[in-house]
Amino acid sequence: MAGHTPNPLFLLIFLRLCLHLATSSAQPLTVSVGLIIDAGSPVGKIADTTIPMALDDFYTEFPQSPTRVRLHRRDSRGDVVAAASAALELMKGRDGVRAILGPQSSVESAFVADLATRAEIPVVSFSATSPSVSPGDGKRLFFARAAASDAAQAPAIAALARRFGWRRVVPVYQDDDYGSTFVPFLVDALAGGDGGGVEVPYRCALPESATREAVAAEMYRMESMQTRAFVLHARPALAARVLDAAAAAGMMGEGFAWVITDGLTSLLAAAIDAPSQGVIGLSPYIPTTTPRLRDIKRRWARRFTDEHHAGDGDMGSYAVWAYDAAWAIATAANKLTAGDLSPPGLVNGTNGGATDFAGLGKSSSGKKFLELITNTTFDGLGGKFQLVDGELVVEAFRVVNIMDDGKARSIGVWTKNGGLTRHLGDGDGGEIAPVIWPGESTVVPRGWVVPTSGRRLRVAVPGSVNPGYRSIVHLDVDPATNWTTAGGFVVEVFEAAVRLLPYALPVEYVKAESMPYDKLVQKVGDGTFDAAVADITITAARSVHVDFTLPFMASGIAMVAPLQDHRGKHTAWVFLKPLRYDLWLVSAAFFLFTGFAIWFVEHRENPEFRGPAWYQVGTILHFGFSTLVFAHRENPRSNLSRFAVVVWLFVVLILQSSYTASFTSMLTVPQLEPSIPDYTTLWRDTGIRVGILNNSFMRDAMMNRSGFPASRLVPYKAVQSFHEALLNGTIGAVVDETPYIRVFLESYCDRFAMTGQRNKTGGFGFAFPKGSPYVADLSRAILALTESEEMNLIERKWFGDGDGGCAATQGGGPFTSDSLSFGSFWGLFLITGATSLVCCVVHLAAFVAANRRNIRVIVSSSSLSRLSSWKGIFRRIVELYDGRDLTAHTFRIKDSGGGGSLVAGVSPSAVHNEVAGSPVSVSNHTYMSDWSLQTSSPMAGGEIELAGAGGQAGEEAAAVLAHDHDGSGENLGGRRQ
Repeated sequence: MAGHTPNPLFLLIFLRLCLHLATSSAQPLTVSVGLIIDAGSPVGKIADTTIPMALDDFYTEFPQSPTRVRLHRRDSRGDVVAAASAALELMKGRDGVRAILGPQSSVESAFVADLATRAEIPVVSFSATSPSVSPGDGKRLFFARAAASDAAQAPAIAALARRFGWRRVVPVYQDDDYGSTFVPFLVDALAGGDGGGVEVPYRCALPESATREAVAAEMYRMESMQTRAFVLHARPALAARVLDAAAAAGMMGEGFAWVITDGLTSLLAAAIDAPSQGVIGLSPYIPTTTPRLRDIKRRWARRFTDEHHAGDGDMGSYAVWAYDAAWAIATAANKLTAGDLSPPGLVNGTNGGATDFAGLGKSSSGKKFLELITNTTFDGLGGKFQLVDGELVVEAFRVVNIMDDGKARSIGVWTKNGGLTRHLGDGDGGEIAPVIWPGESTVVPRGWVVPTSGRRLRVAVPGSVNPGYRSIVHLDVDPATNWTTAGGFVVEVFEAAVRLLPYALPVEYVKAESMPYDKLVQKVGDGTFDAAVADITITAARSVHVDFTLPFMASGIAMVAPLQDHRGKHTAWVFLKPLRYDLWLVSAAFFLFTGFAIWFVEHRENPEFRGPAWYQVGTILHFGFSTLVFAHRENPRSNLSRFAVVVWLFVVLILQSSYTASFTSMLTVPQLEPSIPDYTTLWRDTGIRVGILNNSFMRDAMMNRSGFPASRLVPYKAVQSFHEALLNGTIGAVVDETPYIRVFLESYCDRFAMTGQRNKTGGFGFAFPKGSPYVADLSRAILALTESEEMNLIERKWFGDGDGGCAATQGGGPFTSDSLSFGSFWGLFLITGATSLVCCVVHLAAFVAANRRNIRVIVSSSSLSRLSSWKGIFRRIVELYDGRDLTAHTFRIKDSGGGGSLVAGVSPSAVHNEVAGSPVSVSNHTYMSDWSLQTSSPMAGGEIELAGAGGQAGEEAAAVLAHDHDGSGENLGGRRQ
């Protein structure tokens, strides 16, 4: 049979058989996982159905998994000791569990997590949401939470309260580890935020074992109070009793608002049979549109009904978290190696006693399993499953509205970055859907109302008010009916602000007997009055006892003093007073500038503006200042200078007229000024007594803060008293707040004036007890009122049009004349300055154009390698400009003999001296010595020829002489030789 070829079909069958045998012999390894739940609770029933279903789905999707998770279920019956005992039982033994799912409650999880940390066995909870047990506390290193912490939903609840404008919210919570640890996070979230703090006036803590009667009594007590917005955070059994009692007390009707946390929203339909229509609930955001989730929900509902014989179940957040936690355990188990699946270490190799678990699981498998679980990520039912620092992070919460059939209707989504929006991803500023509130109302509850006892807000108003201040505040009591009627500026502002509130606020004005406002504020703080409406100045000391609204009227401290005529106190220098120092300085500067500008234009053409340097300086000063009285004798001959002089004389005319009018007024019109100009004078003059308003804070302000002697303070009650005391000299001044001074000056402004620098105060505000919700609402109303025209109408009604036709209220008498300042004339100075400057520029441009050849020769003949050369060029150009402009008509006359020209009024020798001399020479025709006239000159012949030359030749010769005049002396020097 050698060389026989095997049948290919036989070989194929043989290979498949070998492969089947090899595959069937490799059985998956078993990973034992404990499950501790309260089987009789709603969450326990949900977990009992969800976790096995999740494992079945996992191994259906991954049939080739190298491991299989085997659940070891234990029932804790909600008892902490039973849960701990079950955990020890699961962790002990040769076949001990590698991880524990649960326990169900936070108290149980905390205890079991401590045991598991010592045994190094991971504990993964899907329902322990209390912030008291946390993976990041450093004590429970082997604890992981596959659920959202209750603290994560606190900002969402605060956002709802601000969205609906609730200023007060009362938390109703279960008084144990589940509820009490959540409330601090809720209070902090409500108090913070950009939208303003939300007050928590009181808390309703109920034990889990509270009877229906005890819960009902607490509901009736809350119903009689003001707050109408509640946050319910309790387990289903207690929450059902609370909602039943609230409905019986009428707290599930119109005007009330209830918000329940995610722990109740997930179980409301399945575990709570209580009135809940109109309640707003929160639950972690779960995408409901995926086909996978719809399929799982359908199968889960059918399985839950079959196993627990319950009605239609709703797969809420607890079911989703349990499903994803089981999936994470199975995923992490697949990543364990065979070596990691060896039995946990035992105490001395035996099953130790029940209380000796110090050596359980002391191997690297527990740490590795925990690391694999916490690092597992996948697309779970609730979105992306990822544990950050051992805890599930939920970025979004769904806001639902519970309908009358117990079903939840989604109305919006809250995210940490986007806030409240209609749909996820809408961005900032989105609106949520309309809400059906309790009582089938569509009106947003205000959150609080006046107490049901019907007591109005008792507002204290000062009763004993002097008639002079009735325009500020007053209270009248009808002796027959005892009916109180309040009025005045303060009361009308308060009532206008109340009308702007989004709710009705019934008030009752109560007469406050005469007392200092500090005492009145204390009575508001201790509850004697619900509020105080008066001209109460906001101070730091008063704010310790009460809360003030924003000031409805600005205020400051000012002084009133009698007016005196100061005409008899003028000094010898009174003539300087009509103009302020700035106008004096600017006028003097422009006198000099205008004189220089005229000299600059006239210097080369006009003999009156020539001569020695000191003589020309005197000419500039004389011309400039003589224009003040129009006595200048120099006659400008250039059209440019004439134009500048005309503009300047117009300015001088206005200045002179204004000075004359102001000076005449100061000498003839009464100069009424306050007898005490400032606070410094008041403090230094120890003989001056000061009047203050009775029962005001001015006494303490002046004594304690400023050190003013108490002996110099005289309190008064009436405006008439101030008037009489100032007239008879009892007091020298009145120091008070500006509103009172304004009232005083409305009646007595003819002889008194406000003086001194005004020191600002906090203004007038309304006082309420500490923590009152009215403060924030009325402050907003005051802002809206201040921005409207209504506030102006109220002020004009009670205080007039502002000045009352009396200028004395502004700090000066009706005939006081002030000094003139530069601000009143800067336009005139701008015009004349610009005119003079333009004339100078035009003249300079004409000079450069006429002497461009000479300037070119000067520049080209000098070396530019050194700075001294530039100085020389500048000096020679200045000398060129200093010379006479012989081509000007002012230096030429017609000669009847030969058609030539002679310099008008100048001898030939004078021409020579003018040309050849320096700018400081004495050759000017206005100042010439006998020596210069009699001494012969070698250039006399040349000058005669120059003077007698006619036409263009003469003008060219004059230009040459002008060029020689620059100091170079080249041509003339050669001719002299």
